This record gives sequence, C-alpha cells and structure tokens, in this order.
Amino acid sequence: LALFEPTHGSAPKYAGQNKVNPMAMIFSGMLMLRHIGELEAGDRLESAIAEVIREGTSVTYDMKADRNDPSAVGTSQVADAIIEKL
Repeated sequence: LALFEPTHGSAPKYAGQNKVNPMAMIFSGMLMLRHIGELEAGDRLESAIAEVIREGTSVTYDMKADRNDPSAVGTSQVADAIIEKL
C-alpha cells in the first residue's frame, strides 16, 4: 500500500486563479511512477521538473526571488513547461 500526495496543505483562497505552484503534486506523481516500477518515466519526469526549475523562467511567483516578479507564470504554464521538457 502506498500513498502519494503533496504535504504542503491547501490554499483555498487561490482556487481557480491559476496561481499556485503545481510542482509538489507533480513530484508526487514521479514518486508513484517509481513505486510502480516505471523508473524511466519517473526519472524523465524528475529531469523535466529540474530543468524547468533550473531555467527559472516558467515558475510561479513563490519560486522567484521577488514574489512580485511580473515574469512569474501560472499553474498551467508551469505544467506546460514540464510537458514540453518531457
């Protein structure tokens, strides 16, 4: 039996705003892939996430040096950037 979830809590005040960072949830998926034996898929997903973070352009406001940085992107743009790296 295994459970995979981000443990950062919830932020209902941001619901529907395309604002929150989806990476913890996506990392949970990576851990699930590894757990079910899909090691290559898990490694590819981890590498894609790391690349997006390393580049620093397609990240949400909480990953910017200044939380008011206008170049911050939304939840769906982060997901799109990770998919592109895959």
